[in-house]
Amino acid sequence: MSEEVKVQDQAQEVQETQENAVSQAEAEQAMSNVAVLKKGDSVKGKIVKVDADQAFVDIGYKYDGVIPVRELSSVQLENAGQAVEIGQEVELRVVQINDAKETLVLSKRAVDSEKAWDTLQAQMDSKEVIEATVAEVVKGGLVVDLGVRGFVPASMVERHFVEDFSDYKGRSLRLRVKEIDREKNKVILSQKDVLDEEHEANKKQIMNDLKVGQVLDGTVQRLTQFGAFVDIGGIDGLVHISEMAWHHVEKASEVVKEGDQVKVQVLKLDPANDKISLSIKATQEGPWSKVDREFKAGDITTGTVKRLAGFGAFVEIAPGVEGLVHISQIAHRHIATPHEVLKEGQEVQVKILEINTAEKRVSLSIKETEEAPAAPAKPEKERQPRGDRGDRGSSANHQKEIAGNENVSLSNQGMSMTLGERFGDKLSKWK
Repeated sequence: MSEEVKVQDQAQEVQETQENAVSQAEAEQAMSNVAVLKKGDSVKGKIVKVDADQAFVDIGYKYDGVIPVRELSSVQLENAGQAVEIGQEVELRVVQINDAKETLVLSKRAVDSEKAWDTLQAQMDSKEVIEATVAEVVKGGLVVDLGVRGFVPASMVERHFVEDFSDYKGRSLRLRVKEIDREKNKVILSQKDVLDEEHEANKKQIMNDLKVGQVLDGTVQRLTQFGAFVDIGGIDGLVHISEMAWHHVEKASEVVKEGDQVKVQVLKLDPANDKISLSIKATQEGPWSKVDREFKAGDITTGTVKRLAGFGAFVEIAPGVEGLVHISQIAHRHIATPHEVLKEGQEVQVKILEINTAEKRVSLSIKETEEAPAAPAKPEKERQPRGDRGDRGSSANHQKEIAGNENVSLSNQGMSMTLGERFGDKLSKWK
């Protein structure tokens, strides 16, 4: 072998030796930079892989750590992807470490929970409104993840009753912290409180903007025995049963049903008691405005007996228009009371005698729609002969009988005598 080849081989051996030395030194340096971990340590890392039941994270250690799905959140997850994604920076707690088996178990839930308690306490003290997504629908309410498990009771979800919460999973709620018990790991929240406050603020603003006489569009919310509550843009007003229609209404359901769109007029505002009185009939043409167009004196029409009184009967001839049939106009024969002939709800034929729209009065007659019965024939009187003066003699005797009675005052001037004259005569004799 030539000297030149030997020199090249020796140079290569030296280079390889140097490179091995550098690599070993770098490895030793890298190993010296790896932190010593122990259970309970807090570390930061980056998610590098997400499986269904776990996530892998690089924390700069000799090997990657694993976050089981149960350690990702305080609420139950269907898969790890619901809590983290690749590339996400996370803060973790060391749950278990075994270098011999290269096992490093980490928890995101432990760190989130520890931070959450202090944050929640501050939010409850300041009555801050927070947002959270519904993670679970459970018996009695909803569960949200706030770093700790938060519970929203069913009665505190909405202002109205909710029968089925199955479609609430994944919804975002605006909540207020109502109760915290760290020892029992309990957090109670309410969305209803937030909605109630917003409703009250909105109601006051609407009340301030309303004016008596204003006509609005509304939605029937619920029916009661005394009327219907109508939503007029975030605030409810009452349409009393007497304001449902121009005709008499027994039940609100005769006129409207829940969900109906209606026009209403503001009758009265009572901000101190949060009350608004509304009217449906005030937005409609009144029945008396049509009376002159639809009826005239002399017309015969069909009506319904609405009320009976001692002096007559009130008969409705059109919705909201009642006329009076005086007792003398009910029947051709004499009756002591309308109840002898009529009853409420009965349909009758009536003739219009007079219309006074200014005073909203209509005079009606039932008997004028019926043919009068024939008058009974009068018996002929026996005529006395001209020369018979029996009647005259009887009459004269009758006059004499009255004249002899002190308790009768006669109308003829010559036969009349007052008490003053009679007693005056006696007094003069006494004197």
